[in-house]
Amino acid sequence: MQQRVPFTALSDRQWEALRPYVLAQKASPAGRKVLDLRERMNAILFLLSTDAPWRELPERYGSSVTVSRHFRRLCHGGLWEHLLEALHDLGPRHPLQQLRRVIFRGARRAAKLVGLGIIVLARRLQLLEALPGPPWLLPDPDLSKTLVGIFQREFEDPDPSRFRRWWRRMGRTYTRLFAAATGRAHIPRCVRLAMP
Repeated sequence: MQQRVPFTALSDRQWEALRPYVLAQKASPAGRKVLDLRERMNAILFLLSTDAPWRELPERYGSSVTVSRHFRRLCHGGLWEHLLEALHDLGPRHPLQQLRRVIFRGARRAAKLVGLGIIVLARRLQLLEALPGPPWLLPDPDLSKTLVGIFQREFEDPDPSRFRRWWRRMGRTYTRLFAAATGRAHIPRCVRLAMP
C-alpha cells in the first residue's frame, strides 16, 4: 500500500469543519447511528490517501466492507459535491483547505459511482484536480452545449449552399471539437494513477 498523499488523523478543527457536511448525509438507511463517525471518516480519508483497494484497509479502522459501504452511501448522498462547493467558497485558511488533496481524491473515486454530475461540477468550479483524469480526456458538457448552439445557428440558415460551404470549411474542426467534448470512453489506469 503506497501512500500518495500524506495522511494524519483528523484534528479537532478539521473534524469540526467536516462534521456538518458528513452529518447532513443520511449514512445509514435504517436510521441507526454510526458509533464513531470521526473514526469512520479517518478510515475513509486514510484509504483515499493511497491507491489501495478497500480490502487492504488496516484492521485498526474496522471492517473494510463496512467502511466501503459507508463511503458509497456518502457518495450517493452528495458529500463530495458539497465538499467541492465548500472548498471553492471558503477562504484559504479554513481547516477544510488542509484536506483539499484528499477531498479531491475522494471526488475522483466518487465519480465512478455518481457519474458525470461531479465531473461537471468540478469543471464549473475550476477545480480540475478533482477530475478523475486529465481534463482534456474527460467529457465537457458545457463545451458540447456551446458547439450545439453554434451548429444549430448555422443549420437554421435557409440557404443550403451556405451551410455546405460552412461545413467544407469548418466541418472537420467541429467533428474534432465534438469528439473532444464527449471525452474518451476509457482512460488507462496508469494515467489515472499518475495524478497526484
